Amino acid sequence: MVLDEQRERTVNSLYWRVNPLRQCSLNSLHLRQHVPNITLTRRQNAMALFQAYAEKALATGTSPKGLEQAFAATLQVSPSMWSQIKSARPIGDKLARQIEQARQKPSGWLDEVRKDVAPSAAETAFLALALAAWRSTNSAGRKGLREHLKSVVGEARQ
Repeated sequence: MVLDEQRERTVNSLYWRVNPLRQCSLNSLHLRQHVPNITLTRRQNAMALFQAYAEKALATGTSPKGLEQAFAATLQVSPSMWSQIKSARPIGDKLARQIEQARQKPSGWLDEVRKDVAPSAAETAFLALALAAWRSTNSAGRKGLREHLKSVVGEARQ
């Protein structure tokens, strides 16, 4: 029994030397939270491309009917694929490069976090809710709300 425990400890202590990649991945787990979610970033940027496309088309007098299908055609994807991208389908590397090329953006453009991206419908709803909460309370409630949000943001960064 004691021999098995010693062997187990020896194996565990040597494991880090044998498999340094495991050590790196375990030690960098806390760093993963700082990396933006590429799926969300790509979707937000794709939606920003659509918004710019739609604004330009509407400004020239194009009917809003069929705008999504026309945009999908410019990306060289089916309207169904564009619908999936908007809702939940992750944009892989190959599709991301295809979208960037179709919209004449540099390679990697979809992967970059942008501050100027318009908020999604869910984000807009949250902002309206937060504004309503802020306006409906007194200074103590506002202070509590602010502190709570700071703690949530702080936890996400750790």
